[in-house]
Amino acid sequence: MSDTTGGVTAEDMRNAMPDEVVTRSVTRLVRVPGVERPIALVTLDNGHDHTRPSTLGPQGLLSLDAALDEAFAAEPAAIAVTGKPFVFAVGADLSGVTRLTSAEQARWIAHTGHAVFRRLTESTIPTFAFVNGAALGGGLELALSCHYRTVAANAAMLALPETFLGLFPGWGGTQLLPNLIGPDAAVTVILENALNQNRRLSPAKAAALGVVDVVLDSADYLEQSLRWAAGVLEGRIRPERPEIDRDQAWTAALDRGRAFVAAKTQGAAPGATKALELLELARHATLDEGYAAETEGLTELLMSDELRAGLYAFDLTQKRARRPAGAPDKSLARPVTKVGVVGAGLMASQLALLFVRRLRVPVVLTDVDQERLDRGVGYVHAEVDKLLSKGRVSPDEANRLRALVTGSLDKAAFADADFVIEAVFEDLSLKRRVFAELEEHVSPEAVLATNTSSLSITDMAAELRHPERVVGFHFFNPVAVLPLLEVVRGQHTDDATVATALRTGKELKKSCVLVADAPAFVVNRLLTRFLGEVIGAIDEGTPFEVADRALQPLGLPMSPLILLQLVGPAVASHVAQTLHDAFPDRFGVSENLRRFVAAGKTAVWTWDERNVQRLDPEVAELWHQGDAPLTEEELRERALAALAEEARVMLEEKVVAEPADIDLCMILGAGWPFWLGGITPYLDRTGVAERVNGERFLPRGVASPAAG
Repeated sequence: MSDTTGGVTAEDMRNAMPDEVVTRSVTRLVRVPGVERPIALVTLDNGHDHTRPSTLGPQGLLSLDAALDEAFAAEPAAIAVTGKPFVFAVGADLSGVTRLTSAEQARWIAHTGHAVFRRLTESTIPTFAFVNGAALGGGLELALSCHYRTVAANAAMLALPETFLGLFPGWGGTQLLPNLIGPDAAVTVILENALNQNRRLSPAKAAALGVVDVVLDSADYLEQSLRWAAGVLEGRIRPERPEIDRDQAWTAALDRGRAFVAAKTQGAAPGATKALELLELARHATLDEGYAAETEGLTELLMSDELRAGLYAFDLTQKRARRPAGAPDKSLARPVTKVGVVGAGLMASQLALLFVRRLRVPVVLTDVDQERLDRGVGYVHAEVDKLLSKGRVSPDEANRLRALVTGSLDKAAFADADFVIEAVFEDLSLKRRVFAELEEHVSPEAVLATNTSSLSITDMAAELRHPERVVGFHFFNPVAVLPLLEVVRGQHTDDATVATALRTGKELKKSCVLVADAPAFVVNRLLTRFLGEVIGAIDEGTPFEVADRALQPLGLPMSPLILLQLVGPAVASHVAQTLHDAFPDRFGVSENLRRFVAAGKTAVWTWDERNVQRLDPEVAELWHQGDAPLTEEELRERALAALAEEARVMLEEKVVAEPADIDLCMILGAGWPFWLGGITPYLDRTGVAERVNGERFLPRGVASPAAG
């Protein structure tokens, strides 16, 4: 392989990434019974750094290339690639990508990955991938570049997640995968799985799709893989390869992919769009043509704002979400051995299910009458039954979970609870009354948590004997899906309560952000400001259709008026009133929305039998509009300016520690895309932040290409 690409040398790339954790590849010859010559086994391993999975930066690729030189020189019966224990490889060194400063460097990475992996694809010696653990992105593409693939039954993560980050599988994935498993399954793996919260394949699913040839037991996986490879070499094993339909099936798969990407990203994700183009090319292209197109695409996208924002977002979710800024000493956290839930409505029941599944401790619900209580407990039991029917829990586990969830009309049932959360109607006086009643029954150390979406934690605890043990514990709907948990510290909340709340949130497998006690906290405050500008524009005369399309270029998970429907107009109106009371100059209250709620309407749109979206005539009748309409561009600028202003004010008020926390909240709590980086990188790169606030949120080079 040439050491120079486009004027950039391997030494240049080493200097560009001086702190790369190098994945060394070591070749050894292994004798296998029944095979005359040895098998050359290449092992990817980043040495003594067991805290990081193996990645393939410039030095890692060159090390693999050198190991392949050694393997081919031995003239073995076969060449097999595997990884260190439990990890095959997780693709490119993403931390290094953020330090690329030129298109020439990006081209070197793209070209070198293709050149090294292609040696396995075009080898006249049979090549095998022994996928003994996680194989993500370029790691899975390395496996796809081999002729045959085994996978360990306990391999935790198999996926091509690139479009989730704003990229595409660019080391052969878009060309090899559809020609191996067919275009429809390739669309599922490359686009649908990645853009659906980065869904991964289990070993069994990967085998069913044809991504791997066989799943082998993990106990003696390497020995079994070598024996399986011997069977292939001897002709006793012949893995099946489906015949690929390059006509109607390919067209249908691409149509499905385009529809999915359009619905999911509104065309705003360049990686997903490029992946579709390359999947189309793979229908008839040679490997030379396909890899050349991948190289050009990678060269462009590796230097793009969207990818840098995606990598910034990925880093937030992998690192910052695990160590909340401002968190007190973890040793202060108290154990939670029993949980109380006040209320038995849908939200309360969802919370009870989450607590019992994750903590495996007794959970008791209360409500005002037996009928509601029975309905709430019955919901949890029914959901456990669904888990049992899907094989996600065993019969014994299901019995245990059902037995742990009970109901009581008497709050004295909380006497020995360590953690009690209320999920009653969003009314301050009601929540105060609930906490006052609880204080008569629970111990002074028991944490009292509220799932309020907008009310003051400090005000809620003001009349209690122990306000220091009250904390906000704000989940997002649907509770089982959205990973964010806003842990809200009131004026009197002590460190032990915060530490207990954060540890409990972590045990619930939620990503916690510690926020100050400010109206609507982070996500709801920003969404209400954003939605308020859209509704305000409609009030002023902007057509509903125009307003709902205005933010489409951002690629948000749903349009503003669909978001209103999901949140619930009554809830949205209530939060808007709370924020208007606190900040009347920035948050308005729409009389039209009030009439909408009073009329019992829940949605602006209706859909006919052909699924065509139309404005509900009743909504058009009751909504009184002005005569000052905005264009999509004008409304988009207005909404983004409002977001920039509100984010700045929140940082000045120290609602959160840094812009990164705002971005983390919007990604995990509102589902805003990685390629936006949450919101502040987008406001920076579009110039909105500087126009509105006079400065960027993030330094140049953070969530944007580094300066050359």
